[in-house]
Amino acid sequence: MLKEMQEEILRLKKEKNVCILAHCYQTHDILEIADYIGDSFGLAQKAAQTDCEKVIMCGVRFMAETVKILSPKKRIYLPRPEAGCPMAEQLDVDMLSQLKEMYKDYSVVAYINTTAELKTLCDVCVTSSSAIKIIKRMDADKILFIPDCNLGDYITKQIPEKTFKLINGGCPTHAKISKKEVEKAKAAHPNALLLMHPECRPEVVAMADFVGSTTEIMSYAGQNNAKEFIIGTENSIVQHLGIQYPEKMFYALSKDCVCHNMKITTIADVLHCLNGTDGEEILLDDSIIKDAKICIDEMLRLGK
Repeated sequence: MLKEMQEEILRLKKEKNVCILAHCYQTHDILEIADYIGDSFGLAQKAAQTDCEKVIMCGVRFMAETVKILSPKKRIYLPRPEAGCPMAEQLDVDMLSQLKEMYKDYSVVAYINTTAELKTLCDVCVTSSSAIKIIKRMDADKILFIPDCNLGDYITKQIPEKTFKLINGGCPTHAKISKKEVEKAKAAHPNALLLMHPECRPEVVAMADFVGSTTEIMSYAGQNNAKEFIIGTENSIVQHLGIQYPEKMFYALSKDCVCHNMKITTIADVLHCLNGTDGEEILLDDSIIKDAKICIDEMLRLGK
């Protein structure tokens, strides 16, 4: 039945000129029918380069908003409207406005995992893979980084010449990974390299053999000559890597490192969204699209 459902999705997306994006944390059956797979910003860039009239984002709301910002003339859909991101929703416009008032001489750097509304108040946007390079190239010496304090801490350690203000926000899925879990995993798999996402807590990140974004972790695992890896990010990556590199061994650092917002989207939801019987179209005011794109454009300028 799954194969038939996937074949119907492939037929419909071609017939209706729809591009399907899948974040790496989606289940493998969704990855198999996607046009593009990757991290959130990379997916938004891919969608902008296509001539598809409609885009389905298999991920969470802020990701679909980013697609809309880069492709304002396309119709963007989220298969499950309730698929949100706790980190992206930790701050609102009023709270950020107050922070900007408190730190008037600081430039605001927004992690891509923020809402479109928050991006309208920020100077530069960054991804986990580009943050260090982008912030190093900024003229500003004082940085207010939102919203992830764990990623922020990792960045500050790489750029000690600048002054940072961090807020108490972050990814609850990555943040709950403990040092004790790392020690247990390393004891169980002494020959395995530990690959960590920088959204994890500082004491955990310090124990890693490699720190990087989700796609960087997957690339490192594929290119490295080691045969065993402990994966310190969302557990779907363990499955994806195991399928892609069956000759290697991949272990989940924590059985609890599961993003329930990502997992809420199913292959049936994608089919229903294509049929127009479910899902939500992402609609943003023109002013929000225009103002939110400023910090994204600055990221692209500094990243060249």
